[in-house]
Amino acid sequence: MEKIDVVIVGGGLSGLACAYRLAEKDLQIIVVERGDFPGSKNVTGGRIYMMPIREMVGDMLDGAPFERKVVRERWSLLGEGNSVGIDLISENFRKEEHSYTVLRAIFDRWLGDKLMEKGVFVIPKYRVDDLLWEGNKVVGVRAGTEEIFANVVVASDGVLSFLGEKAGIRPKMEPGNYAVGIKEVIELPEEKINDRFNVQSGEGVAHLFLGDVTKGLFGGGFLYTNKESVSLGVVVGIKALMGRTTGLEAHTLMEAFKERYELKTLIKDGHLSEYSAHIIPEGGYGGISKIYGNGIILTGDAAGFALNMGVTVRGMEFAIASGIIGAEAILKAKETGDYSEKTLSSYEARLKETFVLQDLQACQNMPAYLDNEVFFNLYPRSIPDLAEKVMWFDRGPKAKIGKTLWENMKASGLLSLKSLIELYKIKNL
Repeated sequence: MEKIDVVIVGGGLSGLACAYRLAEKDLQIIVVERGDFPGSKNVTGGRIYMMPIREMVGDMLDGAPFERKVVRERWSLLGEGNSVGIDLISENFRKEEHSYTVLRAIFDRWLGDKLMEKGVFVIPKYRVDDLLWEGNKVVGVRAGTEEIFANVVVASDGVLSFLGEKAGIRPKMEPGNYAVGIKEVIELPEEKINDRFNVQSGEGVAHLFLGDVTKGLFGGGFLYTNKESVSLGVVVGIKALMGRTTGLEAHTLMEAFKERYELKTLIKDGHLSEYSAHIIPEGGYGGISKIYGNGIILTGDAAGFALNMGVTVRGMEFAIASGIIGAEAILKAKETGDYSEKTLSSYEARLKETFVLQDLQACQNMPAYLDNEVFFNLYPRSIPDLAEKVMWFDRGPKAKIGKTLWENMKASGLLSLKSLIELYKIKNL
């Protein structure tokens, strides 16, 4: 029985980052990817925050095909026929390499090609069916009649991670910990994007939407500008969808979102070039279970490393960092020739010392806090209505601004005890 050092299942960012770090140490590595090429099945919006991983990545991302540097942050509360938005412009974002938009089909494929130049086998269209075992230790993977034996299996197989389940270290899916995301890539000329979003070439916008985009359900919409396209999508909680008494399908939310006045002018005359749907982890720190076992570790989405902070969503930097740290744990195990659970536990120990688990733990109350109708129903409905009434001038005399504000805040529920308690809870997040 011939064994290689590591087989990595999944050609997303965590698996590719793990392979890259291992390749620097001349280990025998195979990356297997179910899609036609790395990134072909990834649906991330997407945006990557660079500063947390800058010191980790070395030369891995040198020459990476980033789309645009994000220099503007926008948030919108969508009512049924109105909206209120915030537009943040910061010189710090313009000066620093803070975050970039990416198209994963391009980005991941580029990183996969870079790996192959280093001599790593990246095998596409390869569906893994099962794990191979020796006693209670994982020793490889099976695909049909083919078997690949390895000292360590890295499960980078995405949010549902059937390998993690088969290894007995990842529990079955709980609807409250997941959302469904639908994304479209809409092509637009570079000059139109620059004009419509008021940015210069190479600069981009990240825009999040709450409220009517999901008809008051947990979730939201997003728009990211790329070089010559925009990534537009809707995310809605699976538990929220299941609890809906009347039929509501995620794809209908996407169509309604695109028909909003706020969106139509931005994507007018655009050409749809990509449509995709995917399950997204939403459990945060509480959704993370065991991430290592005898001869196996879980990285990226498979480990549950994603964070919805309300004002932004993070995942790609967690994926890259977990892949690199997983590789370091494997290298440490190779030094002793011991790939047991005890040795591979250094993976989790190291993650606890980095932003990955520290940020997730710091925001561990966020998923429960966001699972609240005030954020997706009360505020998006009431605040735009309130602003509209303040700015509306009819034939009769205008009531005092203060009186208008007070009466409408009371009537809308913004001054209710429940609403005030939710605002008070912010200090604990």
